[in-house]
Amino acid sequence: MSSNSLVSISDISRDEILDLLDRARYFEENPNSKILDGRVVATLFFEPSTRTRLSFETAVNRLGGRIIGFSDANSTSTSKGETLKDTIKMVANYVDLIVMRHYLEGAARYATEVTDVPIINAGDGANQHPSQTMLDLYSIYKTQGTLNDLTITMVGDLKYGRT
Repeated sequence: MSSNSLVSISDISRDEILDLLDRARYFEENPNSKILDGRVVATLFFEPSTRTRLSFETAVNRLGGRIIGFSDANSTSTSKGETLKDTIKMVANYVDLIVMRHYLEGAARYATEVTDVPIINAGDGANQHPSQTMLDLYSIYKTQGTLNDLTITMVGDLKYGRT
């Protein structure tokens, strides 16, 4: 697995999370940095998404990168029987990073096993959604000023919530 992949929030340490939150603050204050200039990012959304897909695409654009990918798997060769492995390996030939949402639990972890291109899990079934977790942590950190000694109440769809 690429050490630059983010499949589960448990893949990164507390210090790495805090570092990412500090970077998020910097990018929020400086939204049009060009650190992805010359980079290509694939967004592979095998299941519907609006906010997550547009958030990633906006971020890549604001950071100077280019986006390729799809938001409807029915318009890809997977609808003709191409395997997830073959799709990931093929796309990896074109890009520097893959952001993937898939309906199967574990699909993002599997993707890291078939390519060295970093994978960001944008939701895999009812399993993980670490980018949403990071956004939630950033919102808490930004409004509370800390992540220590807080009582957090979860409200909503707790059965299918994956953050």
